[in-house]
Amino acid sequence: MSPTASASAIVAETSRGYHHLKIDGYSSLKGLPVGERLSSCPFTVGGHRWIINYYPNGDRAESAGHISLFLALDENVAKEVTARFEFGFQAKKRTLFFVRKAKPAPLTQAAHGFASQGTWGYTKFVQWSALERSKHLKDDSFTIRCDVVVVNRVRIKGRPKEEDPIPKFVKVPPSDLNQHLGSLLLAERGADVVFEAGGETFAAHRCVLAARSLVFSAELFGSMKEGNTDGLVRIDDMEAQVFKALLCFVYTDKLPEMKKEEEDVMCQHLLVAADKYNMERMKLICEDKLCGYIDVGTVVNILALAELHHCHGLKRACVDFLSSPGNLRAAMDSDGFEHLL
Repeated sequence: MSPTASASAIVAETSRGYHHLKIDGYSSLKGLPVGERLSSCPFTVGGHRWIINYYPNGDRAESAGHISLFLALDENVAKEVTARFEFGFQAKKRTLFFVRKAKPAPLTQAAHGFASQGTWGYTKFVQWSALERSKHLKDDSFTIRCDVVVVNRVRIKGRPKEEDPIPKFVKVPPSDLNQHLGSLLLAERGADVVFEAGGETFAAHRCVLAARSLVFSAELFGSMKEGNTDGLVRIDDMEAQVFKALLCFVYTDKLPEMKKEEEDVMCQHLLVAADKYNMERMKLICEDKLCGYIDVGTVVNILALAELHHCHGLKRACVDFLSSPGNLRAAMDSDGFEHLL
């Protein structure tokens, strides 16, 4: 039997960028005291805000007579930002990297963790005398380039080699439980309770209803059990088509197909039904659909409905719509606005 082959990779997903900081009037800035810094304008790399801190006469006593350079994360973050960086002198069309003793390849150093407002850099980036002898200082000015690589995330990527794919012998189909339960509702097989709503009767299964709604569970099995001895449960506050749609959701976890011109009104009735039977997911689905029907003519009724049934998302959507002065004026002229107040 031939051996199997596989491969994997550790991939660091990164964002790159750089910033130029021009120092004009180098000799004048040398007179600043030790520890006094000047900062660049903020710049963004990898979705984070950075600045360069420039110390003309060193950031501490032992680095006096040197230029100190530091890259700083100019924001507060929940966790450290991992980044690599390098400073160099910009000369015409290319960057000459200079770090004290040697000229390393750009951005080969280890990554650092930048906490909120954290800094990393070089306390003795370059000595005054070395800079003044170099060709980087011209007309009392020079330009520093800072290259930054932000590590966004590290992921493990693995797959078999293309010439040795893993054979797939079994294909698992998606769940069809909702279809089976929906068929059970339609066929009324094993139904043990009958509801009457809007003059129509609906056969259902106590155990299914109780599993989906604590309110149904209390009504059908608990101390709140109601109905006649013949097993008929009357629903006096709901139209037949609304209760039928409610049962559809109980068995299939989705609302039935509705005509576009009827959907907004139907969703309002179903939201009330969902709130009555403590079916939170159905309630949120109705809220989401009603958000798409908010306009000048409906906002008053939908806002009242949201307030009455504690639909916080739907209420925010209505308030957002009314934040427009034009929409608010039109809604105030409607017949239902005084009732809403």
